[in-house]
Amino acid sequence: MGSEAAAAAIDLLRSAAPVLPDGDLLLTPREAPAAGLVLVDVSNGFCTVGAGNLAPVTPNKQIEKMVEESARLAKVFCERNWPVFAFLDTHYPDKPEPPFPPHCIVGSGEENFVPALEWLENDPNVTIRRKDCIDGYLAAFEKDGSNVFSDWIAKFQIKTVLVLGICTDYCVLDFASSTLAARNIGRVPPLEDIVIYSEGCATFDLPVEVARSIKGALAHPQDLMHHMGLYMAKSRGAKIVDRIILEE
Repeated sequence: MGSEAAAAAIDLLRSAAPVLPDGDLLLTPREAPAAGLVLVDVSNGFCTVGAGNLAPVTPNKQIEKMVEESARLAKVFCERNWPVFAFLDTHYPDKPEPPFPPHCIVGSGEENFVPALEWLENDPNVTIRRKDCIDGYLAAFEKDGSNVFSDWIAKFQIKTVLVLGICTDYCVLDFASSTLAARNIGRVPPLEDIVIYSEGCATFDLPVEVARSIKGALAHPQDLMHHMGLYMAKSRGAKIVDRIILEE
């Protein structure tokens, strides 16, 4: 499918299954946090060109925008002493994650923050959770049944979680869906809303003509699947915003 035909198909989908923003998210300075920020897998293995099997092979505007917005908002949250929770996909060589090829292996560097976010490692305002599965909420469970993410929500009495990261239709969607399901049965009090910032999320691009040459691969047109990720998250109850307003 040519680029013009692909764009027309995406426009058709957007008209048939639109994702209408739920207004702007206004963040105002106050003693209690306006929201908690969750960053999903903003790591080299998914974002840095040539860094691994699931990293972009060439510069990608959607991913670059996501990294830029993640760094910008993380800085604002830390400057205002608002809580930040970051997931980092991290795997061991002897524990594969089918159907995906090896990625973000411990010690490879893929599992670490992109350069623009490396400073988060040493910021006391940030809670980091390394995860070994797509779903961050599930990966936050400890052996004793406690959940690091739920405990973070309770500690800071967070009612709104703002989510940015990659991939919109994989780890972002799964985290949002599971967290909303947990909210609905009272597992993450006092959480009320999951807000996904569309401009702060991204997914990967695997055009159909490339996928055909890779055994077992599924085509994954970036703009289409980004849209579908947002659509599915909204259908699960997440709020979608395309603008964050920071009140001084």
